[in-house]
Amino acid sequence: MTKAAEEFELPDFDDEEVDDPSSFSGPLEWYWHFSQRSDFQTDSDQLRVLERLEQLFNELEDFRQYRAGKINRLVTNLGAGRKPPRGVYIWGGVGRGKSLMMDAFFKVSRHKRKRRVHFHEFMREIHARMRGLSGVEDPLAEIAAQISRELRLLCFDEFHVGDIADAMILARLLELMIAKGVVIVLTSNYPPDDLYPNGLQRSRFLPAIEILKRELDVMHLGGRTDHRRRLLSGLKVYYTPIDEQADANLARFFEAMTKAGYQENSALDLGGRSIHYRRRAKGVIWFDFAELCEKARSQVDYLAIASAYHTVLVSGVPRLKAEKTDVIRRFTWLVDVFYDQRVKLVLSAEVPAEELVAPATETTGAQKMVRNEFARTASRLLEMQSKEYFGRKHSSAENPQGLQGRA
Repeated sequence: MTKAAEEFELPDFDDEEVDDPSSFSGPLEWYWHFSQRSDFQTDSDQLRVLERLEQLFNELEDFRQYRAGKINRLVTNLGAGRKPPRGVYIWGGVGRGKSLMMDAFFKVSRHKRKRRVHFHEFMREIHARMRGLSGVEDPLAEIAAQISRELRLLCFDEFHVGDIADAMILARLLELMIAKGVVIVLTSNYPPDDLYPNGLQRSRFLPAIEILKRELDVMHLGGRTDHRRRLLSGLKVYYTPIDEQADANLARFFEAMTKAGYQENSALDLGGRSIHYRRRAKGVIWFDFAELCEKARSQVDYLAIASAYHTVLVSGVPRLKAEKTDVIRRFTWLVDVFYDQRVKLVLSAEVPAEELVAPATETTGAQKMVRNEFARTASRLLEMQSKEYFGRKHSSAENPQGLQGRA
């Protein structure tokens, strides 16, 4: 073994989740148990949000038992028209723990018909359902009815709207789902009034904002502590600058993760769209940044990769010019999807994550929105370097898909 190889430190992977909230009686009990960890810092703002989620947890449990007939309706004098409880909209800056709070609530919930999903993925599914109902007079009403039969609790992570196709249908979709009894909990970096800023035909999105404010309790998760940055352990999975040493480190990382042979310089077939890779082995794949983000790609492509590979290496992430909004947006999608699917991401980049988007000489509305979104991306890239993140189990077992390589 060479000296360089000896210095290379492979992270210790642990597929076992710790402190699984499903074993606790509610989100608050989980929080107080979790706060005993040496690396955990209690937070009064998080506690305030969790108290509201604890209330919702109890309300949902009462409603679940009511619907199951376990409560004496004559004694409680509740009619058949009892409404489900109000949902919650949690917003705040990056690294504040919004997803952690929502995930704890979701896991302790005893509803069997529940789902936690990244907002990008959910909207992709909605558009796919709409295409499948092209001959139906009111496809959104049918989709809302389908969802209400499938789910009682729907948790969205990273609710933000940057696509006019999403903006045009959200108001009615939200209203229909809530009217049919779906309880919604979501996280966002923005308060409702700041969603879809400077978007095309934003006036048509305003009803969605009013529905969110009317039907959900809006909770601000404030404070200045960035818990992602505080917990960062500094694993060697982000190499800068882009040079021969960074490339050699990625090669050693790939080889350390690969127990058998591997393919190289070939392509994946993504439903008729090909994407070239440097190397590929079972569960591990290595791409160049240009192949992933400088060509026409979508969240669907990134979801397909994330479902098939637990570890993705990406070479040559440049410092991105603010004017390249399409490239920045694709990279943001990639990080969001990989983070949500718990993919291990190993990068070589020109500069640290916080500096990946260069300042613009002139800032348009679109550039400002993309830069704001990238603050979350940079924070997630930091978290994805932590030992805690690398210990999370890849989600492929929950939603398996396959990708075929070709020569």
